[in-house]
Amino acid sequence: MSTTPPEHDVPAPEAEGLEQLAPPPEAESPPARPNIHVSAFIVWLTIFPLVAIVGLLSEPLVRGWHPVLRAFVITLIVVPIASYWVMPLMFKGYAALERRRAARRAAKHVG
Repeated sequence: MSTTPPEHDVPAPEAEGLEQLAPPPEAESPPARPNIHVSAFIVWLTIFPLVAIVGLLSEPLVRGWHPVLRAFVITLIVVPIASYWVMPLMFKGYAALERRRAARRAAKHVG
């Protein structure tokens, strides 16, 4: 039978330090992640317009190129824009929408 040395024991929290460990009561919990279908729709809603716009704008430059090379150039432009800029905004917008829905549901059940 092995025992844990005292230096490895988890110290018991002191009574005066407990209020620092507990989250403030008014703290808002982060919204749940969207399910896979909502996430896929948000990604599509981000990618499709960007591919269409970049494809149309780049048409004069890439006309006559091999389709794979054309797709490579378009995705080289679209993926960073979507990943670093547009999709985070879309997911923040979805989270804000879900928070509003949750607040409305909570108000409906309270009142």
